[in-house]
Amino acid sequence: MNQKSKNSIVPILILGAFFFIFGFVTWLNGTLIQYLKIACELNTFQSLLVAFAFYISYFVMALPSSWVLRLTGFKNGMSLGLFIMALGAILFIPAAESRNYNLFLTGLFIIGTGLSILQTASNPYVTIVGPIESAAKRISIMGICNKVAGVMAPIILGAIVLSDADSLVNELKTMDVAQKNFRLDELSSRVIMPYSIMAAVLALLGVLVRFSPLPEIEEENESVVAKDSLNLNTNVFQFPHLVLGVIALFLYVGVEVLAGDTIGSYGQSQGIPLSESKNFTAFTLSAMVIGYIIGIFSIPKFISQSKALAYSAIVGVVFSVIAINTQGYVSVLFIALLGLANALVWPAIWPLAISGLGRFTKTGSALLIMAIAGGALLPLLYGKLADIENIGHQSAYWILVPCYLFILFYSLKGYKYSKWNS
Repeated sequence: MNQKSKNSIVPILILGAFFFIFGFVTWLNGTLIQYLKIACELNTFQSLLVAFAFYISYFVMALPSSWVLRLTGFKNGMSLGLFIMALGAILFIPAAESRNYNLFLTGLFIIGTGLSILQTASNPYVTIVGPIESAAKRISIMGICNKVAGVMAPIILGAIVLSDADSLVNELKTMDVAQKNFRLDELSSRVIMPYSIMAAVLALLGVLVRFSPLPEIEEENESVVAKDSLNLNTNVFQFPHLVLGVIALFLYVGVEVLAGDTIGSYGQSQGIPLSESKNFTAFTLSAMVIGYIIGIFSIPKFISQSKALAYSAIVGVVFSVIAINTQGYVSVLFIALLGLANALVWPAIWPLAISGLGRFTKTGSALLIMAIAGGALLPLLYGKLADIENIGHQSAYWILVPCYLFILFYSLKGYKYSKWNS
């Protein structure tokens, strides 16, 4: 082990903790959707505003995050992101005490805002904290930390806030208004303890990062130009492979969030008890972990990024159609298995979309981050369709199919376009 590898151990551990936090906080939403649907008496569309409030923050903050980091530096920016996340978690306390859904959504937006700053700052560290030849290995480790946290999050939160959910739902149907409000207030208060702990942990991490051994990152030279004929381009929208990649990523994040955040409510619509369905998000994330491990060992040794993307899209279409045309646990299983189809999409689209951008790389990356808004908008569309009596939860999943078909198009042709008239 060389000296640089030895010196990188502590920063890698810190970054691993960050990526664990990313996954844990992000995939709490699947349980929160079911929890708040009961506590705040919401329909499906209203409950999926949880995903909207969280993911729309990435769209809003993608460009401002870069501006903030230029002012603070990357290390202080990471600390700031953690403090902002802690503030959002604290807001859950008055939200729970008043059972005010708008306050819950505001807290989620603030958490997402801090997370977008933290992610924008922390991702570059993965490549610089150790030898460049082992960067891919470090990226893989970070991904596994992220997804394992995603498996744990809904199980832990579900055990705390939805421990007796089935009996509670049945009791609420027979209660008068006063009794019902008392029980819902009690249910709402259950979220105070976990989010208070989360706020304290995030604030403590913010302090620790401020005095951690993480190195500061130097800004890259902005004068680098795109390769070959692309250096004649005057704006980022003249790169069709990027624009199409942004659309593909928008749709991908949408289907990823649908598979993870709606599966619990979908399980209930299939007659599965809430005591079981509250953990279904963990199954989707487990499938993603398996897919991620497959990618580590197969790309690029046995399969290219573009082919991995194509196979993922095909599997996504097949699993979606099976889920729509089966019932009960089998149908839910194939929604969960979409995690397997989704696992390799983000790491495949990203490098294909930013290839050859040169001096437009940072702007292109910001546009790709903004595409995370797909996780805000597509679940809302699903919720609107699911609440329509003649469509329902299961048929609403048909929106998955055109999304995967576009991703398939991008994997076969879209990423190759260098000019709009090509």
